[in-house]
Amino acid sequence: MKQPLSTPKLALQGATVLTPTGWLNAATVLVEDGKFVAVDQTAKPSGYVAIDVTGLHLLPGIVDIHGDAFERMICPRPGVNLPLDMALVENDLALLGAGITTFFYSITDSFEPGLRSREMARQLINQISAPDHGLRVDSRIHIRHEQANTADYDELCHWLDTRKVTLLSLNNHLPPAIDEETLQRYTKGLRQRLKLSEAEILALVQAACLRQEEGLAQFEDLVQRCHQLGIPVASHDDETAADVAKSRERGVAIAEFPASIPLAEASRAYGAAVLMGAPNLVRGGSHVGYMSVAEAAQAQVLDCLCSDYHYPSLFHAPFLLAEQGLMPFEQAWKCVSEYPAKAAKIGDRKGKIAPGYDADFLLLTPNDPLPSAIRAVYINGLPVKQSL
Repeated sequence: MKQPLSTPKLALQGATVLTPTGWLNAATVLVEDGKFVAVDQTAKPSGYVAIDVTGLHLLPGIVDIHGDAFERMICPRPGVNLPLDMALVENDLALLGAGITTFFYSITDSFEPGLRSREMARQLINQISAPDHGLRVDSRIHIRHEQANTADYDELCHWLDTRKVTLLSLNNHLPPAIDEETLQRYTKGLRQRLKLSEAEILALVQAACLRQEEGLAQFEDLVQRCHQLGIPVASHDDETAADVAKSRERGVAIAEFPASIPLAEASRAYGAAVLMGAPNLVRGGSHVGYMSVAEAAQAQVLDCLCSDYHYPSLFHAPFLLAEQGLMPFEQAWKCVSEYPAKAAKIGDRKGKIAPGYDADFLLLTPNDPLPSAIRAVYINGLPVKQSL
C-alpha cells in the first residue's frame, strides 16, 4: 500500500488496549513511522500528537487470509462483469467497513472461463500489484490454484518467484465422476458464475478431467517451489485421512476448512494451522455439511478464522465465540488477527499491538458486536476510516 513519505508521531491516550497478553486500561499507545513504538500507561512524551480515545477499545486490525466476496463486486450476476477498478474500490470500502486491515485476495486460478479464469486472475494481480492501485487496505494475493488448470504454468511460477503471490492453496473442485447426478450438482455452482449450456459444461469438465494427472505433477512442483521461496502452502477441503496424509507429506502450513474434528486434529498434529470461515459460525453451521466452527472451537481445533464469502462475519465472529462461551474474547480476537498473520508468515509485523509491529488497529465502541461499532481504522499509523 502506497504511503506518504512520513507519518505523524501519534500518542493515542485513554483507550482500553488489547495487547498480546490481555487488556491494558487507560493506556498510551505511541506510533511513529507507521509502527507501534510503545504500549504502556505512562504519559505522552514530547513531540507526539495526542489523540484522546478515552472510553474506546483499541484492537489489532483484522488479518483476513482467505476471502473471495470481491467476486460478487466484479460479477454481481452470472455473466455480468463491472469495471475492475470500480469493483476493487468498492471491495476496499467493504473491507474497511468490516475492520479488515490486511487482506489476501483469494483469487481462483481455474480452468473455467470468465470470473475464475487465468485471464481474470492476471488482471486482478496486475491491478492489485500496481503501485498506484488506490487501495487503502494492505492488499496481498492468495492464489487458489485448481489442479486441472495446467495452462501457462510458467506464468504462475513467475508470480510466486516475484512474490506477487504470497500464499498458495491447492484446490481440486472437479467432481470425482461425471455421472448425471454429480454433474448436476457441479453445474449448479458453475451457473452462479457462468452462462453455459449443458453441453458446454460437460465438454469443459471432460477436458479438465483429462488434465488431472499433469496438474497433480505441477502441484508437487509448486509445493517444492513455495518451500524454497518461503511461501506458505494451504490444503483445501480435506475430506479424508488420505487427504490429510498427503497434506502432511507436502508440508502444508494451513488446513483450509477440514471436514471433521478428527481431520482437524490430524492437521494440527503435524503443525498445520486450521482455518475456518466466520460465516459458518454466524450462520450456525457449514453450508456444505462440514463441521461447524462452534464444534471446532469446543474441540479446541480452531486456529484461524477468515471471511470466506462475507466480510462482516469476520468482525462479528470473536464476539460470538465469547458470547457462546467457546473461548475468551481475547483469544477469539487472536483468531482474526495474530494467528492468521502467523499462519501466512507475516506474524513478525502484523496482527499485534506491540512495539515494532505495523500500526494497523481499530478503535471500537465497547461491547458492540457489529461492524457499526468501528469508530476508526488505522493502517500503518494513518487513519483510513473514521467517525470519531
